[in-house]
Amino acid sequence: MTLWTAVLLAAIVCVALKTIGYLIPPRWLEAPRPARIADLLTVALLAALVAVQTFGAGQAVVADARIPAVLVAAGLLLLRAPFLVVVVAAAVVAALLRLWGWAV
Repeated sequence: MTLWTAVLLAAIVCVALKTIGYLIPPRWLEAPRPARIADLLTVALLAALVAVQTFGAGQAVVADARIPAVLVAAGLLLLRAPFLVVVVAAAVVAALLRLWGWAV
């Protein structure tokens, strides 16, 4: 299978899934259980993305400046700090740790 074959196959599958989504009756989606599953799935996927981006580098698991930066961001979010402050503080923590050579 070539790269273009895989891309075309993935595109066809995506269009088919989107079409199936339009064919599902709205009453199925308005029920409490599918709505709750969709909410929880969104949170789980976002958490998985954060974990992979924090602890992964290619195929390896790494511990570097991203871990303390994410911890600082989580702490500031718990304190209800504005999002821009959270992002800047996490970036500053990661930059300073890399500057000092503590977490490459």
